Amino acid sequence: MGAGHAHRLYRHAHSRVHVLPPHTKLAAVLAFVVVVVSTPRTAMWAFALYAVLLAVVARHARVPAGFLLGRLLVEVPFVAFAVLMPFVAEGGRTDVLGLSLSVNGLWGAWNVLVKGTLGVAASVLLAATTELRELLLGLERLKLPPLLIQIASFMIRYGDVVTDEMRRMRIARRSRGFEARGVRHWGVLAKSAGALFIRSYERGERVHLAMVSRGYSPTTQRVGGAPGSLPVIDEVTASRAEWSYALTLPLSALVVCLLGWAL
Repeated sequence: MGAGHAHRLYRHAHSRVHVLPPHTKLAAVLAFVVVVVSTPRTAMWAFALYAVLLAVVARHARVPAGFLLGRLLVEVPFVAFAVLMPFVAEGGRTDVLGLSLSVNGLWGAWNVLVKGTLGVAASVLLAATTELRELLLGLERLKLPPLLIQIASFMIRYGDVVTDEMRRMRIARRSRGFEARGVRHWGVLAKSAGALFIRSYERGERVHLAMVSRGYSPTTQRVGGAPGSLPVIDEVTASRAEWSYALTLPLSALVVCLLGWAL
């Protein structure tokens, strides 16, 4: 795992959340999402407190509200699904603004919308405070299968390569006065796609040969590592204080969840 790759969700800042070990943040977000999903849908006040907890984390991480809200647009398809639920669900009906809606559908829509939004917000905060390379190191630290981590690493890195190749090809077409405006230009775009595929395949072959020449094999046990493991430059560790700080969010949410079931 060489140099890190910045991504659009990441926001560079100097905060205590940014410097937390990645595996502590991954564990905290996963635990928080599990607690949110386990909360009864009728405890509306609990979800409001969850939102407050995330707002506090965003403030400590120096992530602006506009940045967070803008990234929440990724859940628009789920919002559309939730909006349709009151119209198609069965069960008792109630009138809302002159519309006959299913009671179970309304509760289901609320359940999907609020829990999905909180989960996406927590994930956005994780991505905004953790670089991709650190996320992969955190997953490795949490003992995920090494081959899965390597596949994810290759996908991220090679995705950047292919995207950059597409950008260069688009600039080359525009420099020659080409502008796709109709069906008659589809042939040129198809040829560009074919050329991109060939270039990507050839580059993948070169990368594979370079890795093999350095002794890499995805199935061979290497000394001091897992099968096919890549060298780890940074050893990621976490102190008890860092774990305590990271788990403040899910533990606070757990208290709210337990109150939601008790009240």
